[in-house]
Amino acid sequence: MCGITGFCNRPTNWKENIERMNARMYHRGPDAGGIWASEDAHVVFGHRRLSIVDLSENGAQPMHSSSGRYVCVFNGEIYNYRKLRDRLLAEKKVTAFRGTSDTEVLLEAFEAYGVQETIRQCKGMFAIALLDKKTGRITLIRDRIGEKPLYYGFVKGQFVFASDIGSISVLDGFDNPIDTKVLRLYFIHGYIPAPYSIYQNIYKLDAGCMLEIDMPYREPKISVYWSVREAAKYGQEHPFTGSRQEAADELERLLKASVSEQMVADVPVGAFLSAGIDSSTIVALMQAQSGQKVRSFTIGMDNPAYNEAAYAKEIARHLGTEHTELYITSQDALEVIPKLSHIFGEPFADSSQIPTYLVSKMTREHVTVSLSGDGGDELFCGYMTYPSIDRIWGKMKGYPYGLRRFCSRLLVGNPLIKNNQLLQTKAYLLGAKSPEHLYELSNAQEASNLNIALDKTVHSYKHNNRPYGDLQDTRNRIMLMDMEVYHPDDILVKVDRSAMAVSLETRVPMLDKDVVEFAWTIPMAYKKQGDTGKLVLRDVLYRYVPKEMMERPKKGFSIPIAQWLRETQLRDWAESLLDTALIRRQGILNADEVQRIWRDFTDNGNWRIQIWYLLMFQLWMQEQGNRHTGGQTD
Repeated sequence: MCGITGFCNRPTNWKENIERMNARMYHRGPDAGGIWASEDAHVVFGHRRLSIVDLSENGAQPMHSSSGRYVCVFNGEIYNYRKLRDRLLAEKKVTAFRGTSDTEVLLEAFEAYGVQETIRQCKGMFAIALLDKKTGRITLIRDRIGEKPLYYGFVKGQFVFASDIGSISVLDGFDNPIDTKVLRLYFIHGYIPAPYSIYQNIYKLDAGCMLEIDMPYREPKISVYWSVREAAKYGQEHPFTGSRQEAADELERLLKASVSEQMVADVPVGAFLSAGIDSSTIVALMQAQSGQKVRSFTIGMDNPAYNEAAYAKEIARHLGTEHTELYITSQDALEVIPKLSHIFGEPFADSSQIPTYLVSKMTREHVTVSLSGDGGDELFCGYMTYPSIDRIWGKMKGYPYGLRRFCSRLLVGNPLIKNNQLLQTKAYLLGAKSPEHLYELSNAQEASNLNIALDKTVHSYKHNNRPYGDLQDTRNRIMLMDMEVYHPDDILVKVDRSAMAVSLETRVPMLDKDVVEFAWTIPMAYKKQGDTGKLVLRDVLYRYVPKEMMERPKKGFSIPIAQWLRETQLRDWAESLLDTALIRRQGILNADEVQRIWRDFTDNGNWRIQIWYLLMFQLWMQEQGNRHTGGQTD
């Protein structure tokens, strides 16, 4: 786990700039830092290192291949690098390796097999920048699911990239305006979907993608080397034909292999344990393959509606892990909130970012690597949203779309139901033209939330321009939507940024390529029955943990943010950020709409998740020193 940076065509003050970029992401790699520049300084790479595998100088970056042709900066882990290393040696592509790092293996594989073939062989989480000094070509590569971040774009016409968007914003002369066309998407989702960022001309490289740019570094070309959509489509066309028990057998085998690979490190390794199905399964498989007690970590809250720490402790005791827990309060949240804008670098508003940061901070006091159970809901139909959308769409689809759209437009904003949030939401959802559209509208909650930003134009993105009809089951289609956008742009961002803020590496075994591809072959009947999801995953877990220990309502990894905003000093903080005069001066948001939403909460108790979205946006604006004016985008 590290951080990478670089730029092209900036020979003046190149060293000061790359050092500043490295310093901005020091938390991603506090163990060491390195820089490299071509002879003419037209290509410059920077790296911050969190030493996980090969702690010696042999693992330092930027790193050159043995021939000197390639230079690389790399963030992440290649879990099957030992197999790749053995192949290189067996085929006599390499006579010996200097050290034991996966970066060195990666570089020699690029030399021996080429970039495309090497990446197809790699299993892991990674963001890679590679320069071929022979051709001058720079290649950026991001892992299949999007565990590791990689931003790129242009500043003053010069190509730049970084693991942290904040590292780009500290470049001399950076004045890229806010891209106001992303704000409507942000206020629907609470995050900015790839490939966009908060800034014009700065982008996120999509998961499973490779960017190539040749001298003079003006026109990047992006290709897809792996697609979760194609994996889902292939899986549905080639379904698993065995019994549910046989499916559980194969899933257990694949998860065991993934967990085993991801436990490899030259530093202490542990795991988050939230008491849910996903994390419990990962911890169970870790303990089953470990000769010593696995370290497990959880946080709890005094509010029983949000607390699963007692259940986690019971599971840990049953599995025999060395368990650590921390109970948090509203004061703990207050202390974290001012840090959030700096941690995420752009507006990001999944409120579970707070407990994720706190559990990461506690975990880092004991280990350097922590495994996570993320991915189970999206792959094995765990969210209640999936059957809910399926059920609602089943009732709606019998009525002609034209009629539903007419009724929706007639009712939305109708004075008779104007103050009834539930009826307004139902009227809004009535206008959905497909189950995917229904899911998208449900994220927005109600039409008025689309009016928060003054700029009403919006970028097209994955949900708009990719049909999901290849998958016949509505639940599979919604799960794929989440795997393409919500999971990489929300869940994985939350985990990566929160953990890296305290220099903790996180690994996600359920996102192993083989596990993901197998999950899409599993029949829905093995995943979901009635309101119970993740059936086949439960089958695996119940081989290690008694069923009765897990049968309880799911609480999720959340905090009582609405209660805290009403009852604690967070209210004063929120009032200051949502001040009408301030918002009008900024000229980006609709001050009247913001006040309506806030007062509807404070006066009438009507909570909208968009309130937290607003607060995180305004907190980010505050950190920028209000230097942006919200001018129109290109």
